[in-house]
Order: sequence, then structure tokens, then C-alpha cells
Amino acid sequence: MDSAALTMRAVSSSFFSNPANPKSSHNRKPASPSIIRCVNSQNPHLNYPYHLKPIAGTPPFSCSAVTSHHHPNTSGSDNLTAAAATAKAKLQLLIQEFQSLTDPVERVKRLLHYAQLLPPFEDSSKSTDTRVPGCTAQVWLHVELDSGNKVRFLADSDSEITKGFCACLVTVLDGATPDEVLALRTDDLVALNVVGLNERRVGYSSNRANTWHNVLMSMQKRIKSLVAEREGRPRGEMFPSLIVSADGIEAKGSYAEAQARFLLPDEVKIQELVNLLEEKKIGVVAHFYMDPEVQGVLTAARKLWPHIHISDSLVMADSAVKMAESGCKYITVLGVDFMSENVRAILDQAGYPEVGVYRMSDERIGCSLADAAASPAYMDYLAAASASVSSPSLHVVYINTSLETKAYTHEVVPTITCTSSNVVQTILQAFSEVPNLNVFYGPDTYMGANIMELFRQMIVMSDEEIANVHPKHDRNSIKSLIPRLHYFQDGTCIVHHLFGHEVVGKLNEMYCDAFLTAHFEVPGEMFSLAMEAKRRGMGVVGSTQNILDFIKGRVKGALDRNVDDHLQFVLGTESGMVTSIVSEVRKLLGSVGAHEGAKVSVEIVFPVSSESITQTTSETGDFSKFSVIPGVASGEGCSLHGGCASCPYMKMNSLGSLLKVCRSLPHDKENLSAYEAGRFSLQTPSGKLIADVGCEPILHMRHFQATKRLPEKLIQQILHSGSINGR
Repeated sequence: MDSAALTMRAVSSSFFSNPANPKSSHNRKPASPSIIRCVNSQNPHLNYPYHLKPIAGTPPFSCSAVTSHHHPNTSGSDNLTAAAATAKAKLQLLIQEFQSLTDPVERVKRLLHYAQLLPPFEDSSKSTDTRVPGCTAQVWLHVELDSGNKVRFLADSDSEITKGFCACLVTVLDGATPDEVLALRTDDLVALNVVGLNERRVGYSSNRANTWHNVLMSMQKRIKSLVAEREGRPRGEMFPSLIVSADGIEAKGSYAEAQARFLLPDEVKIQELVNLLEEKKIGVVAHFYMDPEVQGVLTAARKLWPHIHISDSLVMADSAVKMAESGCKYITVLGVDFMSENVRAILDQAGYPEVGVYRMSDERIGCSLADAAASPAYMDYLAAASASVSSPSLHVVYINTSLETKAYTHEVVPTITCTSSNVVQTILQAFSEVPNLNVFYGPDTYMGANIMELFRQMIVMSDEEIANVHPKHDRNSIKSLIPRLHYFQDGTCIVHHLFGHEVVGKLNEMYCDAFLTAHFEVPGEMFSLAMEAKRRGMGVVGSTQNILDFIKGRVKGALDRNVDDHLQFVLGTESGMVTSIVSEVRKLLGSVGAHEGAKVSVEIVFPVSSESITQTTSETGDFSKFSVIPGVASGEGCSLHGGCASCPYMKMNSLGSLLKVCRSLPHDKENLSAYEAGRFSLQTPSGKLIADVGCEPILHMRHFQATKRLPEKLIQQILHSGSINGR
């Protein structure tokens, strides 16, 4: 078939399709059927640079939608009303066109034909500024508003298939109004399966589907900027960010500058700390959310002293055990109090009671989530579970709670701990192993709501997709478990609470084409945004380690492609993560040499809520040059070195405290009594040690992580809940 015939076939198959409308009214006379016709005409805009051009030898041809309503009383002719097709109408015709081609080979041919119709994109315009983020192939996009306020697109790709995708989108959207383009949603593109590799939604997360979505996101972002510019209104200030490249680190905004100050710490401080740790055989376990000054020094010091570990809360205790096995006599814990409690208890369980454990403050280092789980309201919440005799119950408690909470709740309801990375698998496995189970999750309300929303989304997935999440579940089992899943309604992390409506609005407006990371503890609106990004390969939802791994994977992928690229990541968790992120990114960029291969830069964006900004008029101190310091005026959720999404409790772990503890050991321990993580001598209501009972939910989780099954002991506790007190 020649090109002209192929073109004509493509057009006719689209515009002559007339699917039946499934909706009807019993009381209304059926409307006359609409007939969409194709009008052959010379196109006066064929030379316009953004208009699609036919391939050589093809007659000039354009097709506009003409709606014809057939009136029975009109003799001999149709009453035609001409109207330009809207973007959504064009999209529907494009969907019908490709769905009419049942042979995948024909679909590929049609797509490649569309690729040939794209006008040329000048090589000089192909830069990181015009690149579309998130596509496996290189995609370039240029957007303009013409004098009639219509949007004009120019696109190209180094992949013919991807170029065909771009051509289809340009066909649909070129010449549309900004409102039409902005009204289109990624869900509207779900039915487009032009290559025919897989009709089911399980295949729709493929790189090819992501291309549709990512190009659309970039189109919309650039249109918003152009419309704001034309209307003479500001788009608002960008969030602060750090840009990391092989050449160094660039800070944008006062908050980013404050962070960057500590990424390259003082060598004297580093060496002083290393000398103390090595001389006195002290190990250090620290959480990702530390103050940037502390993290900067620790990150540099661990190159000289191997017994320094920075991680999420789960791995901290494991790392402490390994340090004890390697001969460390003391463990310093940089985190909140429940973390030092866990380290102390796990070391005792592992047979290292002689190893001292020290926290970093002589005051209580609290946690809003841990406090919520220690409240009477939380025990009242679990009372409903313990009162149920008709069906068994399991308490899934977030590991970010105190040892006392784990012990007390375990004696009320059989309990297993979880992390943000394994909570979904833990709950699904429990439902699969224990019939008619009720699961009570807590204390994080946002995480509980997000888990519930995730399960609701799974209901519309295919059984095959659900099996990829958990092999023992399908749509029926997910439907049945939702009424039996409960979550606490009054517990939030004061840090992740800041990722609310205001931040989400700005992300949608200005960062819709960036990679989006989000902790499982963020509010639902941020969670939904991140899940949408995840579905098109542009986001991750999970733990701090999941976020770090996602960023590392995307940076490594960019380096492997060996093309100039700029990757932009929104950090949807506590800002203390940035030190570890920058460290890992610099390792990756340095592995190819500062001046070898392609130039790849990585931008870490810190979302800022107005709730977390404090104005300061002080002209004294190191921060005198900053007019705005992120942080709530009352002090909750902020510090000078933190802010944005910054935990005030974590920032109580100072470098000065760490040095004080190290200097005082081992001969001046009496001055460290308030710093020592003591053992729990208190007993539970049943007369057992809190340390023993509180460790059991953690050990249950470790068994699950190792075997992917609940331990038999826990199952028996669930089925015979009275056995917990009597075991």
C-alpha cells in the first residue's frame, strides 16, 4: 500500500467510526445519529512549521471534523454544521483508529507512518532544556502560543516508535487552546495501545505507555508557564533545591544554601571524631533525618572508620549488632529515643549486654508518632480488637514506636511490627494466612489511609496485576479484606504533615514533569500524586531507603544512556535525607569522571509549606544573609539547620553531643547517666519484662522478612489470643 493510500486509510478509519452511545433515556426521544465526515481540502497552513507535513509524494490533505445531524423531515439533503474537533474528540478518533487495527504489525506500521509526518526539529534546539524527563528514549519538545492563543508543538525523538507517539499527541493537541490541553489527563490515554503489545492494564506501566504520559505532563507544564507569561502574572517562586553535577554542587535558595554549607565539612572536625571513635572502639548508628552538619561529618568520617552507619530505623539495630560482633565496646545512637531503646534491646537479645548504648541528649528525644501510640486513645482503639471474640485480630504497629508500646499492645492484641517498605506485604500476608482476620494498623493515620486507598485501587486491577503485588490475592480477596482493615485516626508525623494541599498545588503547577518521591506517611493528596507518578515510571512511594534506591537507579540509568541529561527529584520526606542522597549521587557521577562521557546533573527539590517558614529580621549570626529561614515560628517542625520538612526531635542530635559522649567514655561515664539508654526493668501487666515482650513483635517481623510468612508462634497467638499472657 502506497503512502497516500495509507494516509487516506488512517484518516477514514478514524473519522468514519461511529461507536454506539451506551447511555439512553427512557423518557426522551432518541437523538438523530451524528455522522462525522472527512472533508478533503487544501490546507492553507501546510507550510506552518508546527503543522504535520505529508511524506514526499503524498497529495496535500487535511481532515477536519464535520458533524452532520440527519433530520428526517429534510428532503434530499443533510443539514451540515461544521465545527473544529476538540482535542478530546481528536483523541477519541485516534483511539478508534488504532483499536480498529487488530494486527500488532499494522499498528506499528501506522505509528511509524505518523513518525514520518513530524516536521524537522533543529539539532541546535535539542538540549536538556527541551528534553522530556522520564522517557527511556530521548524526547525533545518545543511549545509556543501563537497570535490566536492556540498552542503549537514541535517534537522529536531518537527512537522512531517514540517519535510516532509524539506525532500522535501533536496530531491531537496542535492548534488546541491551552484549556483543552490542560484538561487532558493521563487516564484519558489509557485506551491508547498503539503497538498492541498488551491490551490489559497490567502492560500499561511499560516504558511505551510512560512516553504518552510524560510527554503530556511536559506539554502541560510548559503551557502553564507560557500562559502565565502572556497574562503578565508571576508563577510563584520555585522551591529551594540543590543541583549536583560532576563539577560540584549549586544551591538555589536560602534553605538549600544552609544545607549545602555542611555537605563539605571541616577536615579538622572529621579527623577529631575519627580519632575518638577508633581509639575507644565506638560505633555510630544514625538515622537519615539527622542535622546536615552531623550527617556531613559522619558521611566523610565513615570513609576512615567503618563502624559508622546511616540508615532508616529498621537497620540501625542490626548495624549495632554487627559493630558489637566486630569489637565495638560502645554504640552511639543518633535518632529519637525509641531508636536507642530498640538498639539496647536487640543488643541484649543478641547476647551483647556489656556493650554500652548512648543517646545524644540529656533530655527526652520524642517523636509525634511514638507519642500518639503511647496515648490512652491508642489503647482504647485496640480495645475494640481485644473485645472481638467472633473473629481473630492482629495488630500491625509501625516500628517508629517505643518498646513500651510494643510490649503493652502485644499483651492486648497479638502484634507484629512493620516498616513503610513492608507494611503492605505484611498486611496482605496476614490476611492470606488467617481466615476472617481483622487487622488493626497504627499509629500513623496518613499511612493507614494510604494503605486503604491502595487496596481500593487494587479492586479495579486485574487478578494478574494483583498477583504481582501478592501471589495469594485477587480482586475478590482484596474486596473482602477492606472492611476488616482498621487504622488509628489520630496519629501523624509532624514532618510529613507539611506535605499537604498547598505543597501539592505547587507541585502540580510547577513540577508535574519531575521525578516525585514520597514517604508512605505523607497526606493522601501527596500520596495520590506520587502514586500517579509511580504508575508512569516517574515516582516512588515507600521508605527512606526506597526513596534513596529510586534516585540512585534513575541516576545510574541516565549515566548508562550516556547522553546529556538533567534529572529533577522532588524530595517528599524529611529534608535530612539530602546528605545521603548527595553522597550517593556524587559517587555515581564521579565513577565516570568529571569530564568523561555525557554531562548528567541531578537536582534535589525541597518542597516548602508556608506553615514551615519563619520570617527573621535578625542581622546577627551566621544566618544574617537569609531573609527566610524554613521552620515554623513556634519551633515545632523546624530548626535553623532544618526547616521545610524537618524534624525538631532529630535535630536534638548535635555534633557537640556526639563529641561530648565520645570524649567522656570510658572513664567519665558518671557524667553520661542521662545519655545512657538504660534497660527496661519495668514489667508488663502480666508480670513479664517490657524488653522481652516488646522485642517479640520485632522478631516476628524479622521472621516474616526472612521467610515471607508469619511465624507459627504469631499465628497461634492470633488464633488463641489468651495464650500471649500465659506463654
